[in-house]
Amino acid sequence: MQNRSGLIISLFCIAALATIPPAAAQSYPSRPIKMIVPFPAGGPTDTLGRIVAERMRESLGQAIILENIVGASGSIGVGRLAHAAGDGYTFGIGNWGTFVLNGAVLALPYDVRFDFEPLSLLVANPLLIIAKKTMPAGDLEQLIAWLKANPGKASLGTGGAGGLSTVAGVLLQKETGVRLQFVPYRGLGPALQDLMAGQIDIMIDGTTNMLPQVRAGSIKAYAVTAKSRLAMAPDIPTVDEAGLPGFHISSWHALWAPKGTPRNAIAKLNAAVVDALSDPVVRARLAELGQEIFPREQQTPEALRVLQKAEIDRWWPIIKAAGIKSE
Repeated sequence: MQNRSGLIISLFCIAALATIPPAAAQSYPSRPIKMIVPFPAGGPTDTLGRIVAERMRESLGQAIILENIVGASGSIGVGRLAHAAGDGYTFGIGNWGTFVLNGAVLALPYDVRFDFEPLSLLVANPLLIIAKKTMPAGDLEQLIAWLKANPGKASLGTGGAGGLSTVAGVLLQKETGVRLQFVPYRGLGPALQDLMAGQIDIMIDGTTNMLPQVRAGSIKAYAVTAKSRLAMAPDIPTVDEAGLPGFHISSWHALWAPKGTPRNAIAKLNAAVVDALSDPVVRARLAELGQEIFPREQQTPEALRVLQKAEIDRWWPIIKAAGIKSE
């Protein structure tokens, strides 16, 4: 009887162990992890990903290998992430464009709302409302009055059709009643050059590329589209202070994993991100890029889920009503 009982218990244990996925049966992570970057190497998203991944390696004890999969406004790389194995060994970096905008303007083979596991918010980069240096308006309220006095004549340059700067311009029209001529460029650089040359009137775009020109006096800055002033430019008022309350727009970055990624893997990846974002060296490098790190309480999967849903609820109706199309 004892032998028979022992045999039954042994068979039961073997059967139970056989149902445990291989990844769960060993310590995670036990091999290198891949980070999918849906934009080219050397670009803003790639740079952010490399800074964070470099520090995450220390916490995880494994290499993180970046794979740049580019094309179609980032949707090809995000599509690869959506169809990757949810085993904890693949995750990806994305932004407002890839996980909010693309869902409204592209026919995607995945759903940005439901086909991913959120890992953590990383950084935000608010926008600046800027104008050519010869613009007569002295503050934002005067700028809006000038735009209203010149309906359909003032030009707003964007870094391309369908991007965040285009959406910001559409929202400005909606909130203030102004009418603008949208002038899409093949990239931010040419648009900024024309703004400095006085060929276009205004722009609404990220702080990183704009601040050096503002400091040099080549363009005027009227407000930052955030709730608080920029640490690197405390003299520029917020939109709330400048007379356009609630006009908050930010280009943010975050990390996601494929749907079905185990909870223990998500927890470890999130912990590694939190460690990275608390590192003084990482914080300094991100600050140099004009990025604002999300507060610790927002560096959770749930906080990312909540923010993404709020952004989709806010922006999709505006984008679709305006008929905005991606490049």
